[in-house]
Amino acid sequence: MRTMARPHAHTLCACVLMLATVLAGCSSDDGDRGDAGSSPKPAPTTAGPGADSASPAAAPDAAAKKAVLTTYGRMWEEQMKAYRKASDKGTDLARYASLDALGTFRLDLAHMKKAGTVVTGELGHTPAVSQLDLKAAQPTATVTDCLDLSRWETKRVKTGDVLPLPTAQPLRYQATATVQRWQGRWMVTDYTPHGDRTC
Repeated sequence: MRTMARPHAHTLCACVLMLATVLAGCSSDDGDRGDAGSSPKPAPTTAGPGADSASPAAAPDAAAKKAVLTTYGRMWEEQMKAYRKASDKGTDLARYASLDALGTFRLDLAHMKKAGTVVTGELGHTPAVSQLDLKAAQPTATVTDCLDLSRWETKRVKTGDVLPLPTAQPLRYQATATVQRWQGRWMVTDYTPHGDRTC
């Protein structure tokens, strides 16, 4: 889930730090299975410290942060719908993600479709607004998220096999998103995972 402006993982098993690798499955043995278990409930999405404030002077920032996190959370809801069928058709992903972010997610989906995989597990999140500029010509926020793969499952469509995560894949790592306000509506315009930053 990287931006179109930067090279994405072009081979499914080339970079274990990219979520695209996890989506496509990076296993040398098609018979390898993970622990399928029961389908877990989604991990709760929580706003980080500072999302709300009792100070009247901070009210505009607090409201903006809440709106940013709402957009970010809904984007992920639609993205997971797409990951479960390796397609964004029939989802509202384009309502919450645009530009580089949308192109990146669609590239992930293309990798999944080519590999014949879908997601059946859940991806945990702990997002917080780390930067906010409401005075810019294009109001912009940065969301810092901690992704949790502990409940993540990727399956092969044809066999139903659960693919194990690559051995070098950290279960928790950071990602950042740029969220901008266009015509009164917040949109995720850029998304970058940081597989080398565990959390």
